[in-house]
Amino acid sequence: MMLLPSKKDLKIALEVFAVFQWVLSAFIIVITVVFVNLYLVLFTPYWPVTVLILTWLAFDWKTPQRGGRRITCVRRWCLWKQYCDYFPLKLLKTHDISPNHNYILVCHPHGLFSHSFFGHFATDSSGFCKIFPGITPYVLTLGVLFWVPLLRDYIMSSGLCSVSQASMDFLLTHKGTGNMLIVVVGGLAECRYSLPGSTTLVLKNRTGFVRVALHHGVPLIPAYAFGETDLYNQYIFTPGGLVNRFQKWMQRMVHIYPCAFYGRGFTENSWGLLPYARPVTTVVGKPLPLPKIENPSQETVAKYHALYIDALRKLYDQHKTKYGISETQELVLT
Repeated sequence: MMLLPSKKDLKIALEVFAVFQWVLSAFIIVITVVFVNLYLVLFTPYWPVTVLILTWLAFDWKTPQRGGRRITCVRRWCLWKQYCDYFPLKLLKTHDISPNHNYILVCHPHGLFSHSFFGHFATDSSGFCKIFPGITPYVLTLGVLFWVPLLRDYIMSSGLCSVSQASMDFLLTHKGTGNMLIVVVGGLAECRYSLPGSTTLVLKNRTGFVRVALHHGVPLIPAYAFGETDLYNQYIFTPGGLVNRFQKWMQRMVHIYPCAFYGRGFTENSWGLLPYARPVTTVVGKPLPLPKIENPSQETVAKYHALYIDALRKLYDQHKTKYGISETQELVLT
């Protein structure tokens, strides 16, 4: 008799598929859009379809800077529940957040794909709405992701918006209160430090989020995802070697550090590009109130940047031993 898969096996398969489709969906959409439109223009008489798509893109260009176009049913797809269960992801609140104010939630570390921040703030599957009632999260990401038709609509449906200055200003002034802007300040520059056990953050010279918070007088909230850097391994090339020089050249040219990362495959002990199924707990700290200063000086920005770093270190030190980090391991800021 043919053995049927158990419920546990089916759940594991769904979890793997949920993560797989999220990791590759952007790549597949970009390739499909580019090649289909090239085919329509070069080999068929249906080039007006491409013209219509580009016309709509121009007409809709500023939507990612004006709150996006979230679709609640997309954020509640049952697939996202499987995505969160794969690792699993956990969201921990340390203080209540009042819906009578707006906030900037500053997340660390970026990791390679920011799996935990997507699961918590771009879906409704990890309990965010129950943990922070009355708060609406807006995940801010690179504006270049909104240049591609279809991809922009897909990511906007999950509540993603542009991380541009205009986008942040709009969300903090035109959407009322109870808005939480999710900013992963380390960005792609932090990917090179995404190694198991790493606690290195790109933060020393990242002050733009502090300037925006001061301009609007909104609190900053530190958040740290314990386990985010444990989801992949990286191959570290010889410093000064050909590949390492190429990586640094790419970082200088396009601000992206190409990483030779690897994880698991479709089965637990195989090799592949899926993240390892390891728990990630995101701890959200206490809001740090900031005064409203429309044009803060560099000295003022530096002062509150230092206060934010102190708050982040305190949050990290209070919780690190609970998640397998030794008492002596400190945050390293670059």
